[in-house]
Amino acid sequence: MAIEITGSTVNPNPANGGETSDVRREQGGPATPTRPPETGQSSAADTVSLTETASQLQQLESELASLPVVDTNRVEAIRQSIQSGSFEVDANRVADRLTSLESDLFSNASGQ
Repeated sequence: MAIEITGSTVNPNPANGGETSDVRREQGGPATPTRPPETGQSSAADTVSLTETASQLQQLESELASLPVVDTNRVEAIRQSIQSGSFEVDANRVADRLTSLESDLFSNASGQ
């Protein structure tokens, strides 16, 4: 599906001394100039239709907004393993991740 937007799009036209004009383009048809609506008036032909992908993105965004920022189950599992003394830290993994993070930050800061 395609996004169809019709209505007023005001563009300066240097051919007529900078006066503004509208261009309407129907799907598959040539662009035809029209007069802009008077100030304060709206055009009844203005429509916007979203593609299926845009609709899915809106739905996903709503679902993500309703999710908690923190995985409370994982936090609780880590908390319990720390309290029981069974939590183990892999120093090599931590060092690798820190080095990778620093490398990413440095390359982004220098524009590479």
